[in-house]
Amino acid sequence: MWEAPVERKRTSVGLDVHARSVVACGLDGVTGQLHERRLTPDHDELMAWLQALPGPVEVVYEAGPTGFGLARFLTDEGLRCQVAAPSRLQRPSGDRVKTDKRDARHLARLLHLDEIVPVTVPSIAQEAARDVARAREDVRGDLMAARHRLSKLLLRHGIIYSGGKPWTINHDHWLRARRRLPIFTAQPGLGLTFDIAYDTLLATLARRDRLDAAIAEMAAHGEYAPVVARLGCLRGVSTLTAFGLATEIGDWRRLSGRSIGAYLGLVPTESSSGTTRSQGSITKTGNGHARRLLIEAAWHHRRPLRPSAVLRRRHEHAGPAARDRGERANRRLHARWVGFDARRKLPVVANTAIARELAGWCWSLAVLDGPD
Repeated sequence: MWEAPVERKRTSVGLDVHARSVVACGLDGVTGQLHERRLTPDHDELMAWLQALPGPVEVVYEAGPTGFGLARFLTDEGLRCQVAAPSRLQRPSGDRVKTDKRDARHLARLLHLDEIVPVTVPSIAQEAARDVARAREDVRGDLMAARHRLSKLLLRHGIIYSGGKPWTINHDHWLRARRRLPIFTAQPGLGLTFDIAYDTLLATLARRDRLDAAIAEMAAHGEYAPVVARLGCLRGVSTLTAFGLATEIGDWRRLSGRSIGAYLGLVPTESSSGTTRSQGSITKTGNGHARRLLIEAAWHHRRPLRPSAVLRRRHEHAGPAARDRGERANRRLHARWVGFDARRKLPVVANTAIARELAGWCWSLAVLDGPD
């Protein structure tokens, strides 16, 4: 018996969303009529306008600083809503006029043609966990800046630490003793500058420790605990790295071992035509935070393969299958490093290749089935 096809959408709506305004354009796929309106960011006002359009209605807007709250609201109201990846929006090279209205029209037309490449909308819990991981990343940068300011303040006055590794307990005792030097006591302004720089360092350390404790608790007992435990079988992937990767990627099963490198921007750019093939540096598309974590973790595999006590403790939280796969990955990645060094490959280039393969091993462990 023949059944009429179900119409998925009639009106394609593109939204150009800003903090204080929303420019909307609805394209009627039957009549070709455009429905345009400038709205406030109020969700109820936007929903009332969408309900007045010929249905079914499907909505799209670009991912940006306004977040995913609008997408979640529209989905809860029963509307299909996509969040477009800005880097994948097709735009003619000769189009040099950019306005909010033209952007909304462009999104509506791409949605009508099914040419939107959407990003995955995270759940509220996943986004909250991701914010914690990114806050830790921000504090890491703040701590580097605070240490730099304090050390360079001392360097400008010829005070240099030579008692071993800096930023240890001994170094902290040395810093406190410098405050009593005549150059700081005789010049109140200089002493105040030192106090501010040192207090900023201590406050940043306290913020880092609070975030580390929160991440350790979430990684051990939250929804990401199984994935974090399995990823911990890899060298260079500690709790912070594993938790950051788990929260940034979210659903690992939407990717594959072959596609995760491209998803994280770890594959080379290419410009080929005819018989000519030219490859360049990596694309650096996708999630920059996850890419940086993998780049840093890949350096650990260059050292000789001697499982540390910390790695053995991490193995205790994973199942036999994860431990076996992690050991095979560690051997494989170290062998790759040995091969690159033997060929005198540029280390930064070799490390990027190792990071791309490490991403595949992370995916393999994250989607590993079986008891942990």
